[in-house]
Amino acid sequence: MNSMGKIILTIVSASIVITAYPQAPRIVNEFSIQQCLDYAHQHNVQVRNALLDLQIQEQTNKSITAGALPTVSGNGSATDFFKTPVTLVPAEFFGGTPGTYMAVSFQPKYSANASIQLTQTLFDGQVFVGLQARQASLDYYQKNIDITKESISANIHKIYYQLVVGKTQVAQIDANIERAEKLLHDTKAMYENGFQEKLDIDKATVQLTNLQTQKETLLSNLANGYYGLKFLMGMSVTDSLVLTDNFTEEDLKTGVLDDTAYHYEDRNDYQGLEISKKLNQYNVKRYKYSYLPVLSLNASYQKNALGNTYDFFSSSGKWYTTAYAGLSINVPIFSGFSKDANLKKAKLQLQQTENMIDNLKISIDNDVMQARNRFKADLITVMSQKKNMELAVSVYDQTKKKYESGLASNTDLTNAQTDLRVAEANYISAMYDAIIVKVDYLRVIGKLKY
Repeated sequence: MNSMGKIILTIVSASIVITAYPQAPRIVNEFSIQQCLDYAHQHNVQVRNALLDLQIQEQTNKSITAGALPTVSGNGSATDFFKTPVTLVPAEFFGGTPGTYMAVSFQPKYSANASIQLTQTLFDGQVFVGLQARQASLDYYQKNIDITKESISANIHKIYYQLVVGKTQVAQIDANIERAEKLLHDTKAMYENGFQEKLDIDKATVQLTNLQTQKETLLSNLANGYYGLKFLMGMSVTDSLVLTDNFTEEDLKTGVLDDTAYHYEDRNDYQGLEISKKLNQYNVKRYKYSYLPVLSLNASYQKNALGNTYDFFSSSGKWYTTAYAGLSINVPIFSGFSKDANLKKAKLQLQQTENMIDNLKISIDNDVMQARNRFKADLITVMSQKKNMELAVSVYDQTKKKYESGLASNTDLTNAQTDLRVAEANYISAMYDAIIVKVDYLRVIGKLKY
């Protein structure tokens, strides 16, 4: 795989659909790396959904708060009995035959009722714990936003700087094309003067064509890299994107190996697990409180009207008032061991989270050591490949002078040019690798900007 092909591999797993006939750019954006990050935080769909998750939890918290607030309801009714209900009473009450019954109606034809009820939970352990856990729930989703932003930002950093370094590769190929064109021109002139063969012209032509093809492939890969970067940012592929930051070997070293100390608490995923642990602790507490009684206040105020004429709302209508307030207590006695099972499950889930935290610490230590070693090795590789590339340029220039003086063959010059191209490709590849490792290193120590 050529060097620029690595750009495509760093793009998150997503299909990027490119139309056969791209439209003209609608908007021109000249972005630094920070501007790309800021744009992605506003437009990337994963970040936007993470922000919506936080808003959903805010509404859930309001629902939890409602459990501690009073509930008030009102009712009203009006009834017209076409046939009033009757009750059987001993006939002797009304002078009838003893042992017999008489059907008597005590229900007026019309009735009306209006009431308002209030219920207030005075103590419910599970509601109390839910209120305590509200902020931790918000913290959890806020941390999920940070984790999502960090993940997107890591890929944006990698692709952005790979594309920036890609400009150097284009410049190198352009320089090689210029050398190849001059070589072809000089070879033709020497052929016309009888100092070179037709085969030498053909070799120079093949070299030039290969370089031109290599440039076209590189430009295509760069274009796909830009599409991938726009996709990560949530930007339309029809918008133009110009990268304004530069990247050098000195940028590789800056802010990485100066401070080798790291802290678990700097990692977003570690912070997220700590919040999960706190939520699991609340869950255990909630099931413990489920064994406690629930105390509630109930109150009602109602008006009733009864009569055989429907004049309740006239000046002669009469309403009868009923009002009460009382306490109720619900004492859990036996629930089929479900509370015990739920409590034990919550404790096991808490233990799982604690195990995950311990494992993450080991994983962070391992990731930091490996990333640090890889980065140091990659820095050495970049510096050595740069020196090797500079040496290859010098060798080519000297061989070219000898070739023009007749002291070197076309094969010698071709070999020198091939060595130069390999050296340049190795340098660019080393830069790509070092960029990726630097981003990974900053991420594992929790210091990647997002």
